[in-house]
Amino acid sequence: MNNPKYWYFLIPSLMALLVWLAFFWQPEANREPAHNELPIAEAPKGGDFTLQSPSGPVSLADHRGKVVLLYFGYTFCPDVCPTSLAAIAQALSGLAPAELDRVAAFFITVDPERDTLDVLKTYIPYFHPRLAGLTGTPDQIAAVAQRYGVRYMKQKPDANGLYSVDHSASTYLIDRNGQLAGTLPHGLPPQQMLERIRTLLKP
Repeated sequence: MNNPKYWYFLIPSLMALLVWLAFFWQPEANREPAHNELPIAEAPKGGDFTLQSPSGPVSLADHRGKVVLLYFGYTFCPDVCPTSLAAIAQALSGLAPAELDRVAAFFITVDPERDTLDVLKTYIPYFHPRLAGLTGTPDQIAAVAQRYGVRYMKQKPDANGLYSVDHSASTYLIDRNGQLAGTLPHGLPPQQMLERIRTLLKP
């Protein structure tokens, strides 16, 4: 318990749990429908894009020299997305401050209808202050998703008007030259994610 590394990983986990309780715990009648994790549509190629964040436009090209993590999901997701965001947060919290300054992490919504800029501004930073939420028009999001082989599909609303969005759940690693360096599967332990980030940070 006195090991500093223990706290690097425990604190983000506890914060993520509190976020889940605050945003997602609902009585059974109002619970968000379960959704399915979809496989990657095709081999991702990566590439530059520009989307909107609560602080203004964000372009991948503006982050040359940094390692970038990308995750596609939606804030109303009841399970997969909070788990993935918590893992990313834990990996980021394991970085030294000098390392963290050379890393950026973005959550790209696949549900722009509900994930407004205000929703992203409120929800995403709870996991980690270096995480930023991005949105755009449906066509813009579809174009970025296609470059990264991401599949997503909105499901039919239930009797309460709630709906889920099935989607791919990998985390994408972009190297310091803006090139796609690999994909991390959902459920990868944060320590392994941290190691992959540090490998890309090496000269």
